[in-house]
Amino acid sequence: MDSVVQKLNHTIKKKKDSKVQRDGKKKEKKPTPMDLLKLEIAEELGLAHKVKQDGWGGLTSAESGRIGGIITQRAKKGIIDLDALRAKD
Repeated sequence: MDSVVQKLNHTIKKKKDSKVQRDGKKKEKKPTPMDLLKLEIAEELGLAHKVKQDGWGGLTSAESGRIGGIITQRAKKGIIDLDALRAKD
């Protein structure tokens, strides 16, 4: 039983570490067109410094929702094409 638990813990740890380089730093992901759009809107809302410092996870749900709401509004108005942004991801 203990060996099963150890194997499971090892597998979970391996998955968590898969996004971390050997030097302990997170791998830099190339920003997608959607990431760039979200960052542009975050700048408009004065949240860019927070995103750059803490990442997207550093935003509150209200802040994230505001960014998503603006993207949705602009898509409905035809200002941006979400399908084209998603196709490039």
